[in-house]
Amino acid sequence: MLKLVALAICGSLLNSIPAKAAGEEPVDVELVIAVDVSWSMDYGELDIQRDGYVAAFRSAELQQAITDGMHGRVAVTYVEWAGDTSQQVVLPWTLIDGKEAAEAFAYRLSEARPDRMRRTSISSAIDFAAGLFDRNGFEGMRRVIDVSGDGPNNQGRPVTDARDAAVARGITINGLPLMTQGEDLRGGWGSIRDLDRYYTDCVIGGPGSFMIPVNDWAQFPQAVRRKLVLELAGLWPIRARQDRIVPAATEGAPANCLIGEAQWQERWQR
Repeated sequence: MLKLVALAICGSLLNSIPAKAAGEEPVDVELVIAVDVSWSMDYGELDIQRDGYVAAFRSAELQQAITDGMHGRVAVTYVEWAGDTSQQVVLPWTLIDGKEAAEAFAYRLSEARPDRMRRTSISSAIDFAAGLFDRNGFEGMRRVIDVSGDGPNNQGRPVTDARDAAVARGITINGLPLMTQGEDLRGGWGSIRDLDRYYTDCVIGGPGSFMIPVNDWAQFPQAVRRKLVLELAGLWPIRARQDRIVPAATEGAPANCLIGEAQWQERWQR
């Protein structure tokens, strides 16, 4: 019964997605993994991020989640981003249909060296990621952008505009806010204390959207694996909604979705 409900939900999601060209490969999910590589993180932290995704695709749990779907296969691309003109496709769209393909994807990812770039434009990352679904050779029952980052948008158009445009196209945006900077916040202007609330109010959106905050780098590998399993599991978004995952702020005033832009302007006025 649960699977029938999930199929009904997936059918309703498909109705909101523009028709694709005939002959495109059917998959359960088209997933863009969009990873922040801005200067607020050092190379050691970038390595932790990359290694976390590598370990996730090598895990039996994630491989099982992929094969348990209706089609038993997904399409994934891995992107790194920073400022409004800094987006790089590290791994292009790849069909993953089991252990061998997942291991190959993980190996290719482990061979690519992450690089740091300036500024933080979540909006440009979302716009760039949304464009990658066009003519990518796949027809997914769901289209998902998985965006991670350690600070608010401070360049490009407002993040809510990019979010709303992507959601209007039938794309779901999930978040992985990296709240790993402690009380010092690296000098104050580049991050905010309630980044989880910011992601909840300003970044994520679409059917079944959710986020998992990371409060310490030691949590990162498990958080990434759990998030990807939920996104790629055959019964999502039911599992995501039941589990709900998000211990995000639910009390107090909504987040200021332009706080990053205000921080940057204040920094330069000084």
